[in-house]
Amino acid sequence: MAQCHFVTVWTHTRRDPRPWTPSYRLCDKRAPCPASKDGEMRKCDATLQIAYPYFEKPTPESPPACLAAARKTKRVETTVRRGGREKGERKKYSVMPKFSDPPLMWIERAATCLFGVKQYGVHLNGYTVSSSGEVSMWLARRSPTKQTYPGLLDNVAAGGLSAGFSIKQTLVKECQEEACIPAAIAEKACPVTTVSYTYEDEEGVYAETQFVFDLELPLDFKPIIGDKEVQEFYLLSMDKVKDLLATEDFKPNCAMVVLDFLIRHSFIEPDTVPCYQEFVAGLHQTLE
Repeated sequence: MAQCHFVTVWTHTRRDPRPWTPSYRLCDKRAPCPASKDGEMRKCDATLQIAYPYFEKPTPESPPACLAAARKTKRVETTVRRGGREKGERKKYSVMPKFSDPPLMWIERAATCLFGVKQYGVHLNGYTVSSSGEVSMWLARRSPTKQTYPGLLDNVAAGGLSAGFSIKQTLVKECQEEACIPAAIAEKACPVTTVSYTYEDEEGVYAETQFVFDLELPLDFKPIIGDKEVQEFYLLSMDKVKDLLATEDFKPNCAMVVLDFLIRHSFIEPDTVPCYQEFVAGLHQTLE
């Protein structure tokens, strides 16, 4: 039976400022990889937490191709460290063709954009409903010391889906860490949709899907800054939220999550918004 091996392919171009640009593919091999034992796929490069089943950790006796790959891996490790996120962050993300598939490997968060790996996360719309039925939304303003989108508006709680955590576990964890929302309240959040998008910047390509939850918070509850990633929380009317969406004050993917909330709860209607259909289609793209 043909075995499926993960092959890392390295390229270098003069136009690319990074020393090496990694890409990867799956391929069928009729014979087991030479550096494996009994045809089993092996892991390599524990430092980067990236699985390279095509070869084991090299030794001086390893085949030349294995040693060359190890040297290139070290170069990418340096690139990843230079472009890392928050200091000390070492989150592992699962790599899988579809979210329902078992992971092919795990990769550090800071390296996902280099490989174009799909990322998944959770975002929470925290809102209140007054006795008169008026809806207001809790929003967070990101800390000015954040390396990404400092000082912009964010959802009340959000975070990446790390390997080993379920979607709901991640939501409850982020609620407690970022806004001090007790688990007993956070667990009442309802999964409502997903929002997907792709973008590219100087670091790489990002293909992301966010699992979106809605949570009606008690009127007497006020989020408290937890892990210092937030500088302040605001409770705003929906009219104010709509006005802010038209500015550049929002972190882009959080603006998409809030826009989806406005559409689902009929604060934006097709008779009054000419781009209504385009908004809906753009929020729910299929990532290949």
